[in-house]
Amino acid sequence: MHVLITGAAGMIGRKLTERLIIDRALGDHLIEKLTLLDVVAPVRPAGFSDHVKTRAADLAAAGVADKAISERPEVIFHLAGVVSGEAELDFDKGYRVNLDGTRALLEAIRAAGGSYKPKVVFTSSIAVFGAPFPESIPDDFALTPLTSYGTQKAMCELLLADYNRRGILDGIGIRLPTICVRPGKPNKAASGFFSGIIREPLAGQEAILPVADSVRHTHASPRAAVGFLLHAASLTREQLGPRINLAMPGVSCTVGEQIAALARVAGPKVAARIRREPDELVARIVGGWAERIDATRARELGFTAEASFDDIIRAHIEDELGGRVA
Repeated sequence: MHVLITGAAGMIGRKLTERLIIDRALGDHLIEKLTLLDVVAPVRPAGFSDHVKTRAADLAAAGVADKAISERPEVIFHLAGVVSGEAELDFDKGYRVNLDGTRALLEAIRAAGGSYKPKVVFTSSIAVFGAPFPESIPDDFALTPLTSYGTQKAMCELLLADYNRRGILDGIGIRLPTICVRPGKPNKAASGFFSGIIREPLAGQEAILPVADSVRHTHASPRAAVGFLLHAASLTREQLGPRINLAMPGVSCTVGEQIAALARVAGPKVAARIRREPDELVARIVGGWAERIDATRARELGFTAEASFDDIIRAHIEDELGGRVA
C-alpha cells in the first residue's frame, strides 16, 4: 500500500507518520511506500527510509497535486491547511491554502480517472458549525460557520461529499475538536491557548489565558487524533453511507475545568503559572465555536477519545514529557 500525507510537517502529520512507521501497516495492508508533502520539507523519519519520499511544495500551486498523486497512493490523509487565527487574519492565504489546495487535490484525482479511486481522509473542524447552538450539536446541524476558517472547511466538506457521491474517490471528513495538548511552540490557531495553559505550566513556564474561565469547548489529545485518522481510513463506503462528514468525540469542559484538572494532575503550583490577559479577537473567534458535540454516530462507528480532561493531560505528560513535570 502507498500512503500520501499532505501537511505532513504539521504536528498531527508528524505523529501520524510516526505511528505508520511503527506499525508498518494500515489495517490489514502492509505499507510499502509513504509520501510526505508539506510547504516546508517534512523531516525524513528514522527507519523505513528506503520507502519514504518527502517533498516541499504548495499543494495549491499548479501541477503539485497532479505530481503528488502520480504514483497512485491508495490512501491519502489530507491534513494540509492554514489554522484558524491565520485564516481569519489573512483572507487570501486562508482560501488559497484551505480551499484551493483541497480543490486541486480532488481535481488531480478526478483527472487521473480510470480505476483510480483512493481513500481520502480529510481533517475538517467543528468550526463548520455556528451559533446559535443547541445544548449538544448533532452531525446534521446546519453549517453556518462564523469564521473564514470554518467556512473554508465547510466548503471542502461539500466538495469531498460531491466527489465521493460521483464515485471519483472514497472520502471521509472528520470534524476534529480542538486538539489539546499540542506539543511544541504555539501556532497561530485561535484555539492555541487551550494547549498553552497546560503545556507551558507543565514545562515550568508562564502561560497567557486570553478568555474567561467560563469558556467551554471540546477537546481530544493528539494521540486520539491519530487514532481518529487511522480508524477513518478503515471504514467502508457502506458503513458510512451518504453522510461522510462527521464530528469526532472529545471531552467537553470549561477553561476553569481545564485548570482544575491541571491542578489535580500536576499540583496547584503548576496551575498558578497561568496569567489572565484578555484578547478581544481570540474571544470573538472562540465565542462562535461549538461547546458540546453529539458524537453518537462517530462512537457507533468505533471512534474513541479520552473520558476526561485529566486523561488528556496525562497523555501529554506520557507522550511529550517522559512522565515528568517541571
